[in-house]
Amino acid sequence: MSAELLINVTPTETRVAVVENGSLQEVHIERQAKLGLVGNIYCGKVSRVLPGMQAAFIDIGLDKAAFLHASDITVHEAVNAEEAIAREDLPVRDIRDLVKEGQAIVVQVVKDPLGTKGARLTTDITVPSRYLVLMPDAQHVGVSQRIETEEERERLKVLISQFSDESGSFIVRTAAEGVSETELEQDAVFLKRLWQKISKQKKQSGKIRCLYDDLTLEFRIIRDFVGTQLERVRVDSKLAHEELKSFIKEFVPNLSNALEYYPGERPIFDLFEVENEIQRALEKKVQLKSGGYLIIDQTEAMTTIDINTGAFVGHRNLEDTIFNTNVEATQAIARQLRLRNLGGIIIIDFIDMQSEDHKRRVLHSLEQALAHDRTKCNVHGFSALGLVEMTRKRTRESLEHVLCDACPSCQGRGTLKTVETICYEILREVVRVNRAYDADRFIVYASPAICEYIMSEESQALGELELFIGKQIKVKAESMYGQEKYDVVMI
Repeated sequence: MSAELLINVTPTETRVAVVENGSLQEVHIERQAKLGLVGNIYCGKVSRVLPGMQAAFIDIGLDKAAFLHASDITVHEAVNAEEAIAREDLPVRDIRDLVKEGQAIVVQVVKDPLGTKGARLTTDITVPSRYLVLMPDAQHVGVSQRIETEEERERLKVLISQFSDESGSFIVRTAAEGVSETELEQDAVFLKRLWQKISKQKKQSGKIRCLYDDLTLEFRIIRDFVGTQLERVRVDSKLAHEELKSFIKEFVPNLSNALEYYPGERPIFDLFEVENEIQRALEKKVQLKSGGYLIIDQTEAMTTIDINTGAFVGHRNLEDTIFNTNVEATQAIARQLRLRNLGGIIIIDFIDMQSEDHKRRVLHSLEQALAHDRTKCNVHGFSALGLVEMTRKRTRESLEHVLCDACPSCQGRGTLKTVETICYEILREVVRVNRAYDADRFIVYASPAICEYIMSEESQALGELELFIGKQIKVKAESMYGQEKYDVVMI
């Protein structure tokens, strides 16, 4: 699978499009006014301990206090890899035994602030590089599960064990497969020096501050894509191109020939229809080539995906039509999850299938499609209600949350009260105000559509209300009012 990165850089925003086989798969956006925090290391202070939640709020200098759960607090001891895995099943220690209010603590951001929630933290610090991830104070070596050859896993484990000492150990990244001992050693030395620098800052004072900023988006993407079949990196900023050129030369020399400056007259995101794809990714409906479609609903609790056959009528029988639509949908779902960066709980409502074999094959197709996703996904199979339950790790905001705000007219509900409903609300409000206050007459201010409906469809009801309360009711249109906004004014 060939991959290409398109990097669009402006003074206020950096956007990266990941294109695989000519199709947009991921969009990453970082704005100067709101840089991502994941990977940053802070010296913070415990502001509040919550035993009922087994968590603590940590002040790391942001507007909102960050969240640290007891399970994310690591007490490093000299253990091997097997013991480390076994300890994951042990009960979480009481938060009151782990931190105290006012205590200085070094933490790392694992999730950006999302909505009303602050950043999610861990004390299990990791510092990534090209081939390795440094785990300060840890004593066991980990190897990426994506490296499947047992001989290569053992080779890497033996090599990296030589570079591990009391200051920490390493996780071997997928990109390290087949890499020489010299390159791995250089990576290990670089990470150790970086950690020494961070440690010196940590010891200087207990003041709340950032100890380490992770790379900005364009450099982070290059680092994380090392080892993939990345054929080309195109960037439309001359300055960013020069900076990336230096970075690649030092850290990822094998990508030197892949980097290109894009001076084209057409905006770089017009290539591969990236801008149009981004716009389509904000819509609920996703059309399938066969004529079927998906409906994607993103809520606070979860994301739901509904599959429909739409205009697809098939060629043989209904069961085959349903099966083929569901299989096609699995590819679209995997792509949309990456493109929209949907995380958390995801419920998929495939079209009902009678055949257990078809269900098994659809599930297998979904798992295969998700295998290309660099974000961890877990598929839990069909539930008793015939729904597929899965999770996808959430580390940053979804594309919709980055680009959109809640609709000011409906406050994010997605629906508006009908004109008829608002009209009757107004009539009831006039009665309520008349009983509560002494007024000579009333003026109703509402949107033009509401006023027109009252004066035409409900003119009789308005006249009857005037007779009932014995007062004049005047209706005035306000062009700036939304459909649900109105005011009843007493004169």
